[in-house]
Amino acid sequence: MSTRQDQDCAVIGAGFLGLCTALQLLKHGFRVTLIDAQAPGLGASFGNAGFLATESIDPLSTWATLKAAPGFLLDPHGPLKIPRGYRLAALPWIARFGLAAWPSTVEKHRKALAALNGQAVDAWMECLAAIGRTDLMVKSGYLLAWEKQAGIKAAQESLEHLQSWGIDVDLISKHRVDEMEPEFNGCFSHALHFASAYRVRDPKWLCEALFANFQRQGGRFRLGKVEHLQISHGIPTLRIEGELQRFSKVVICAGAYSAELLASVGISVPLIAERGYHLQCPGLQGRITRAVCPVERRVFISPLDSGLRIVGFSELGGIKVPPQPERYLTLKHHAKSLLPGLADEFENVDLWMGMRPTLPDSLPVIDTLPQCSNVAAAFGNQHLGLTQAAISAKLIVARLLGDGAPNDSNPYRVNRFK
Repeated sequence: MSTRQDQDCAVIGAGFLGLCTALQLLKHGFRVTLIDAQAPGLGASFGNAGFLATESIDPLSTWATLKAAPGFLLDPHGPLKIPRGYRLAALPWIARFGLAAWPSTVEKHRKALAALNGQAVDAWMECLAAIGRTDLMVKSGYLLAWEKQAGIKAAQESLEHLQSWGIDVDLISKHRVDEMEPEFNGCFSHALHFASAYRVRDPKWLCEALFANFQRQGGRFRLGKVEHLQISHGIPTLRIEGELQRFSKVVICAGAYSAELLASVGISVPLIAERGYHLQCPGLQGRITRAVCPVERRVFISPLDSGLRIVGFSELGGIKVPPQPERYLTLKHHAKSLLPGLADEFENVDLWMGMRPTLPDSLPVIDTLPQCSNVAAAFGNQHLGLTQAAISAKLIVARLLGDGAPNDSNPYRVNRFK
């Protein structure tokens, strides 16, 4: 397609969603500048678990989550933490999170998540086919596993719930789990098996492939922080490292930093940086064959082609609080308990912390701004950033171009929090 000579677009944020959005805009013939304060993929995209969690259709905020939260917080190795320096700042977001747990609200949000997740794999396959790299995604399966037999009722209820939404899942026995993943040394009582689940070979490799194709197609990358957005007569202007630059269209895909940019044009969204941590053992390729989530511990053991990754935590810590060293110790504790035969390997690991952009209702923003249809925003995919990146990119570009979208866009409005 020929370039639209009068259409210079900026995409702010070079994670999965920003990269997919930039490629979509190039496909439609625009000149595209991708802008980020760090190299592509080095934010939350780099450190995620690396699998498409299309079965995660339930919002984070439910009565079950609220009831379990005090126990999570009190458990020294629990999955939920709020750093001491951020507890007051987190209260308004926590209040909104609690309000989102009304059953009728949860059902609406579940439908909106299922609508995105149901298209996620096809959107990624289309994206990867376009850049000639379908090899980067693997159909590997996924296990949601319980260590205690007492969890069998919860597993059966989850099975019925997920199957009612058309999700491909089976309940399997301890014997079958042991056959599939012997490295766990018989620690699981039973599991839900998602045979159709996909993973990526490595999130970093995927980002690099998307970015390389973006550059080959003539896309421009600018390293720098976008400090301010202003809109005058429908034309957006960005201040990048002190320099003003106008664009015909702008898409904000800046993850946890998106709220700051929207605030500069008078839009307030209750976005929090829900931080996650990981350990990675580069020398443990192939020991686990599929992603495994031990339910009682709420961590993810993820086999990447670059090594074994242990991912965990929902830490409500904002964008300025430094990483908390005790989180890495907890991940080591869980890894050694689950994989005793590999305990020595977890003494020499790579450490990482990143910030998931999470809104209280667990839904992303995929919308143009009410005051300017030339500026769009796509962010807030919480734990589903990789899963929903390709489909969110298709939807936000369709919305930006006024082409409509196959989904009801109402749940993803930017101004829904008024």
